[in-house]
Amino acid sequence: MSAFDSDDEEEIGLLMEGGVRPKNENYLRDTVSQYTDTQFREHFRLSRGVAAYLTQIYAASPAYQENSTGGNGKLGAYEQVLIFLWFAGHQTASFRDVADRFNITISSLFRVNIRLIHFISGLAEEVIRWPSRQEQTTIEASFRRKGFPGVVGAIDGTHVRIDKPAVDPDSYCNRKKYFSVQMQAVCDHQGKIRSVFIGFPGSVHDARVFTRSDFGVNIAAMCGNYIVLGDSAYPCLRNLITPFKDFGRLTRSHKRFNKTLSSCRSVIEHCFGMLKQRFRQLYHCKLRSMENIAHFIRACCVLHNLAVDDNPELTFADPDISEVGDEEVLGHREDEDIPDSSEGVAYRNYLLAAF
Repeated sequence: MSAFDSDDEEEIGLLMEGGVRPKNENYLRDTVSQYTDTQFREHFRLSRGVAAYLTQIYAASPAYQENSTGGNGKLGAYEQVLIFLWFAGHQTASFRDVADRFNITISSLFRVNIRLIHFISGLAEEVIRWPSRQEQTTIEASFRRKGFPGVVGAIDGTHVRIDKPAVDPDSYCNRKKYFSVQMQAVCDHQGKIRSVFIGFPGSVHDARVFTRSDFGVNIAAMCGNYIVLGDSAYPCLRNLITPFKDFGRLTRSHKRFNKTLSSCRSVIEHCFGMLKQRFRQLYHCKLRSMENIAHFIRACCVLHNLAVDDNPELTFADPDISEVGDEEVLGHREDEDIPDSSEGVAYRNYLLAAF
């Protein structure tokens, strides 16, 4: 699998400017091997077990077997996986810092990263999946215990900051005046991502991203009689329930409904917070190619789900990644709202009767 183009070669050239610096020759052999399991997860953002699983399937793939990376021949699959995980997990690490840490050239680092980005992104179809009927029953029961029946997920959008694009930069400038790419996701009660849509420029409204996403197009077929919860940026539909807008006339029941919905929907905000705290390059992605950026974001979502499956309790208990909201969720403009559907409004009123 070749993931490189002329833009990538230009990016390698930019990253290599600045001359030669000393390398850390024995980091993997002498340091990583001595890490406790907790230290390993702190540095590489995943458990040793998940890293070993990734290594196993990567080593058996054409992406690894058909490519050689490293000045002294092919880097091992495990080395490449750890190199990518370190890069993804550290916001302040430059390409040169990561290359020096692992005693490789910047060009080798770049090729390892792009190869792993596309390989892991390619796992999304099997790792990021809409819940089965049995899973929907479990998810619904959890949301019901929190006070909202019939729910199988929560939806929201987030922005990933990027450098100024070379092409059409204005469309990527969001309302907070920085350049970004949008990501829409639906997660379940554990913060596991069940649907993701990536790549719209930062200036596009959440509701418009929704209507163009696979989930937005297929929501009725995917949800059936269930619903997902969204904030007021989204239209109220039969399968997407949003809060009652407050024009000063809300009753106690309306307010209780909105409060419960907000409490249940907060899981998606925690999901985004955990995702970005775990893979901190998502706070400001240093890649330049829009295709590579989209695949990188998707790859991080895949790794996030593998981490949730590995230990769902740890996801919310980890003091380093729990209780974090997503700072890159922007507000919305009411002049860009898509109208509620009559069916959605009627079903929301039906649900209100329980409050």
